[in-house]
Amino acid sequence: MIEIDERVIAPTQMRDHIAGVASLFGAVAERGERVAARCQDPAESLAFVLAAREHGVTLLPIHPALPDEGARRLAERAGCHLLFWDGPEPIRLAPTPAHPIGEASLLQMSSGTTGEPKCIARSWRAVGEEIESYVSAFPEPADMTPVVACPITHSYGLICGVLVGLRRGRVPVILDTTNPRALIRRLTAIDRPLLYTSPALLHTVSRLLPEGETIHAAMTSGTVLPAPWFAQIRSRVTHLFQQYGCSEAGCIAINPDLTAADHMGRALPHHRVRAGASAEAPAEIVLEGAGGPVRTADLGYLREDGMLVFVSRMDDTINVSGLNVYPGEVEDRVMAMPGITDAVAFARPDSFAGERVALLFTAETQIDPRALQDWARRWLAGHQVPGEAIQVEALPRQANGKISRRAVAEAYRNGAFDRVTA
Repeated sequence: MIEIDERVIAPTQMRDHIAGVASLFGAVAERGERVAARCQDPAESLAFVLAAREHGVTLLPIHPALPDEGARRLAERAGCHLLFWDGPEPIRLAPTPAHPIGEASLLQMSSGTTGEPKCIARSWRAVGEEIESYVSAFPEPADMTPVVACPITHSYGLICGVLVGLRRGRVPVILDTTNPRALIRRLTAIDRPLLYTSPALLHTVSRLLPEGETIHAAMTSGTVLPAPWFAQIRSRVTHLFQQYGCSEAGCIAINPDLTAADHMGRALPHHRVRAGASAEAPAEIVLEGAGGPVRTADLGYLREDGMLVFVSRMDDTINVSGLNVYPGEVEDRVMAMPGITDAVAFARPDSFAGERVALLFTAETQIDPRALQDWARRWLAGHQVPGEAIQVEALPRQANGKISRRAVAEAYRNGAFDRVTA
């Protein structure tokens, strides 16, 4: 059984949905063709996923908000031969590039925070292994109801929220809403809810909770919570979890009791992870597997107790005269300044030091950049202090809370923020 926007779908109804989708696939599985599906109804979207898994079809789920032309381009980029949208009759595509027939897989697009999004194919066998490992290593939510308030076309909501919930024998509740007050109302009506959503929406919900109320449990993933966000969320969530992963490998580590925002958790049993030895000597987080190493391009280290600690994206690290500056450290200190509501640090070119720290920030009122720099000097070394601080109305955060520092730096170089300098 599944609940979608307060509509209960019984197992027999879902089986009928799956059977209907399977009949649409026809000979697709035999020919090894890739299929894309953009469904307005979440139940139909989920039926495509479950039917593809059962019948050995390679599937790309597409977010329902993507318009026709965008959906077509995305499906072709993923090498799909058929695109189902708004009805039972698919359109045939000319995929570019063509892909050889391989093991039936779930196709997902990477986030694109470090460049162009790319299509990742993960076999349904690998997805099943992830689910079993996730359930065995993370038993805490066994009696909780997964509440999925994020896209089920993405692996976080689909695999970790819905498919893991079904594997535990729970009834997943899928909510197609970004309205935090509506989400709060729904959570209060659910027994022991475990909320899967974006860090940004989780932060907003925690701020809007009525005085004295808490969220039973929540999962955060996708970006390290800024220190003020973490403190706010931690104070309003009874059981706060965090998971860390990448598009190529799915969930890598889970922290069942989050006490520090950068503590990603311990690796799931089906993964072998290597990283740096200490905070002073971080190294790239790499997964070792039968298919070869998966390089995450994240810097981190492993504590003696197996806790994986995140330091920074490798290409986000700012090199000031040979000294590494990790943007998260700068942002946490700046956001502790009264009145500052959000911040992102990034590299700007410098003829003497190679790079210097620059900062975009938002605030409740107009703030003099020099006052911000004076505040930063109380907590940071000279090479970490932003050489330029620009106040903007809003930071370019994605729905999952992530920011592409590369895109911000490029926009800065192109003068995009000159008009709003404080």
